[in-house]
Amino acid sequence: MWAVFKKEIRSFLGSFIAYIVMGVFLLITGLFIWVIEGTNVMDIGLANMQVLFNIAPYILIFLVSAITMRSLSEEKRLGTIEILSTRPVSDFSILMGKYLAALGLIVFTLLPTLFYYYTISTLADPLQGTDIGATWSSYFGLILLAASYASIGLFASALSDNQIVSLVVSMVLCFFWYGILGLLGDIKALDTIGKSLGWFGLDFHYKSISRGVFDTRDLLYFLGFIASFIGASKLVFESRKW
Repeated sequence: MWAVFKKEIRSFLGSFIAYIVMGVFLLITGLFIWVIEGTNVMDIGLANMQVLFNIAPYILIFLVSAITMRSLSEEKRLGTIEILSTRPVSDFSILMGKYLAALGLIVFTLLPTLFYYYTISTLADPLQGTDIGATWSSYFGLILLAASYASIGLFASALSDNQIVSLVVSMVLCFFWYGILGLLGDIKALDTIGKSLGWFGLDFHYKSISRGVFDTRDLLYFLGFIASFIGASKLVFESRKW
């Protein structure tokens, strides 16, 4: 598994697209926090990272999908998946190696945003400061959300040998689980059914964690969600042997 992990990290960081994707994420989040009128911290007048945590889930849909789209589709297109399968490593280890590599790259991309937090905390009123607890719980929720997106991206990559198809499928599925299900909970006509469907959405549990209240039910939801999509990826991946 670790051999696959290191191979994926080297392969992605050796690709020019890696730095473009990471740069775009940091550029867009930076613009919303510091430049764009009405959303930057100076206009809002609050020393917190809420702007980042509000927009990052949507930007991550593209970022994570771009990172994971080549995980399995590229191997299938080039025919190297068969070579990889002949090595003394299980299908599950291959999948987990690729999944953990994608997650590691996502966390690596999020790290520079800590500079935003440092700058904002420096500018904050010394008497009020920043809400450290809410900030770190929001980061934790964002990593869990990104991990969920990565499991969806791995599944989408297992479905096709075309990277663009994998990218589109991943983005659609991520947006459905984060955006669409959440919207259903706000439709009054659906009443309790909409609220029940909204509970299954990623945004419900992400926002719950971001409030700074740790609930094991939210953690179990994310772990179950990730396990379900990795399990589905394993089934699709193993179907090549049938």
